[in-house]
Amino acid sequence: MSAPESWRQRLYVIIFQSDTIAGRRFDSALLVVILASLLAAFLDSVEHIHQQFGTLLSVVEWIISGLFLIEYILRLYCSPKPLRYAVSFYGLIDLLAVLPGVIALFYPDAQYLLVVRVVRLLRIFRILKLRQYLRQADFLLTALRGSRQKITVFFVSVMSLVTVFGSLMYVVEGPAHGFTSIPRSIYWAIVTLTTVGFGDITPKTPLGQAIASLVMLTGYSIIAVPTGIFSAELNNAMRQGRAQGALAKPCPACAKGHHEADAAFCSRCGNPLFPRAPTR
Repeated sequence: MSAPESWRQRLYVIIFQSDTIAGRRFDSALLVVILASLLAAFLDSVEHIHQQFGTLLSVVEWIISGLFLIEYILRLYCSPKPLRYAVSFYGLIDLLAVLPGVIALFYPDAQYLLVVRVVRLLRIFRILKLRQYLRQADFLLTALRGSRQKITVFFVSVMSLVTVFGSLMYVVEGPAHGFTSIPRSIYWAIVTLTTVGFGDITPKTPLGQAIASLVMLTGYSIIAVPTGIFSAELNNAMRQGRAQGALAKPCPACAKGHHEADAAFCSRCGNPLFPRAPTR
């Protein structure tokens, strides 16, 4: 193996693998730099801090942006498949961490987009090996995919409802009471249906107030529907996950494959599902 290839492979182990001491140290240092970048962006957005330490914070941020750019280039260099890494989940996040610094060269206000680097803190799951949390995240994603069509239908129904209520209030109240157009009336219907109630537009006529009361009651009736849909899908995803976990524990003695997810002994022969290592 040539020297460049050996150096490239060593870089790959340090940058991409968190199972080694060097890899864990690299990821830990990366998280510290990310937190420092976020802290600098937060402090720079405070007016009196910006006036006193704006130049220092700007220098710190440029240094950190340079480090992120170098890190991204090194990832592309040592990756066996650079294009595959570039379009992967973490690759896109790493790119988003670099782009604000580049855009800030042309638009100074873009530096506050640096807060997108907080997404890179997801790498802490790789460092700490919190697989149980990643599995719970998979349950959430499965539930979101399963409830997508139902929530879409619900959203379309709600939009139709607020369009009807908004148009009705435009006719009943009219521009004299603040309902100057159908879009503005629909805005009022959305605010009222979601029980936010800003109060910038209020009905004045008895009929308009009666319609507003109906909209409020309707909002209380349907506001929990998406939560119920998602909860049902989440429960179904977790039940399927437990079933798959149960099937993944065959008994080493009788080969029975159906056990509870947290079972330690076979329900047929009583043998341990996970035999202990021999003690010395």
